[in-house]
Amino acid sequence: MRWVFLFYGLLQANLAWSMAAPPSKQPSAHLAADHSVQKQADTFQNPVIYEDFADNDVSVGPDGLYYFSASNMHYSPGAPILRSGDLVNWELIGHSVPSLDFGEKYNLTNGHAYRGGTWASTMRFRESNGLWYWIGCIDFWYTYIYTAKDVTGPWTRSAVLPGGTCYYDCGLLIDDDDTMYVVYGATDVSVAQLSEDGLSQVQTKHIFSSSDVGKDGIEGNRMYKKDGFYYILDDHPGDITYIWKSDSPWGPYESKMLVNAVKSPVPGGGAPHQGSLIQASTGDWYYMSFTWAYPNGRMPVLAPIKWEDDGFPSFVADEAGGWGLSYPAPLPVQTVQAWTRTDTFDEETLGPDWEWNHNPDETKYQVGIGGVALYTATVTNDLYAARNTLTHRVHGEFPVGTLIVNYDGMADGDRFGLAAFRDRSAYIGIHRDGDKYTVAVVHNITQEESAWNTTSNGTIVATVTELPVDKTLWLRASLDARASGTFAANFSYSIDGQDYIQLGEPYTMYTNWAYFMGYRFGIFNYATKELGGLIRAISFTSA
Repeated sequence: MRWVFLFYGLLQANLAWSMAAPPSKQPSAHLAADHSVQKQADTFQNPVIYEDFADNDVSVGPDGLYYFSASNMHYSPGAPILRSGDLVNWELIGHSVPSLDFGEKYNLTNGHAYRGGTWASTMRFRESNGLWYWIGCIDFWYTYIYTAKDVTGPWTRSAVLPGGTCYYDCGLLIDDDDTMYVVYGATDVSVAQLSEDGLSQVQTKHIFSSSDVGKDGIEGNRMYKKDGFYYILDDHPGDITYIWKSDSPWGPYESKMLVNAVKSPVPGGGAPHQGSLIQASTGDWYYMSFTWAYPNGRMPVLAPIKWEDDGFPSFVADEAGGWGLSYPAPLPVQTVQAWTRTDTFDEETLGPDWEWNHNPDETKYQVGIGGVALYTATVTNDLYAARNTLTHRVHGEFPVGTLIVNYDGMADGDRFGLAAFRDRSAYIGIHRDGDKYTVAVVHNITQEESAWNTTSNGTIVATVTELPVDKTLWLRASLDARASGTFAANFSYSIDGQDYIQLGEPYTMYTNWAYFMGYRFGIFNYATKELGGLIRAISFTSA
């Protein structure tokens, strides 16, 4: 089924969006709108989360709150879970896949798994047995099923379907009689019925194809039931959302367009076209999609829908026919923790907003003893081959990441840094060579976009050798993450946390879609000679 991967990529190349030419001057970060927590009671603003959370599957939990399952590909743990009481203000609470236990390449020990891992998957609560289910296809071959009694975990791998049974871009429906159905597929869409325990397949049937609507591909499948009818939501990549209707899960289905090349509410963003439907406690319905808006990533956007007399929903556009920047609030505002904050790593485990690039070597880090101790876990000259790079999503139009670090434990040849991390990366960091410590800014560490092999280890563009005696430093990355902005990443450092000195010229972040995931802040520490060195991340502030 590798053809699915190639077909998907070719379709995404047709995304109907363009980036504005970079202006000559980057706006100051203090001019950015506050997208952290939306406090107005009467309206909300899109995107509802100014972060990279794609492939959403939103549903109601047993507590009446709303749960949002997303994809995060090669980052570990996998399949992030968000929670909200009002469909607008969300908080990250955990992951459905505790570790990407899908082979050595996910450990960066025998190859790599860039752009593998968790793609569009599905998560639902089943009332009859009190279990949460997460279902997803990995590497276009195996479908994994994880379950949990509590949505925050622990999650357990409960089943792996036979090889070749790939529920690609799947959606789970638990019917009124407790039967579990999964819709899945690209181009040709099928529905599978699961066993009584939901851990194996009873039967599967092809139900429709993209050619039925005159298209070369469809994907992003979700399945619902309303007023006795079965509905499937899916999309033609890049522009159109379809809704399919039948009086049986097995069809036949008739279809209508829900949106077609609708203008994004985010300047420079791509047309929202994939996502999920959700009914609020008021009885009103909404469509949660996402807009392709690099360098930040694929950001969730919300809009109301209305059910028409023919039994199909219609999209509520703004006055110009686009996806509205603002709509009436679905529900009273529920308070959540702000997305931008300082993490002092006081707990013994990392919070859910931290994810590793591939699975970490658990023996090479410690949390809660004065911060995060990152021991070198790989001897390499390649950032993308280095294990234990810790990542954090960027937030907002002008995200700023500030790291306080002690590097007294670095060994000869070690390389440590704070990166704007993606398939083309840049960083500010410390290089130790013998007894010499250098603050260096490195630009354009690059992967090619087919096998994701590293083609450049980057170029040092600026250095400083006058460093504090106590080997404690503040490092900062300041980004213009707007899809219509400059894409500039500026790096600076401070010896007191008050006065920052910019080092090097701005780096221009890469905005192609092929990597799928957006830029992140990345904290790395690798050896070029031998293992044994460490750095201690004392705190990290996302602003």
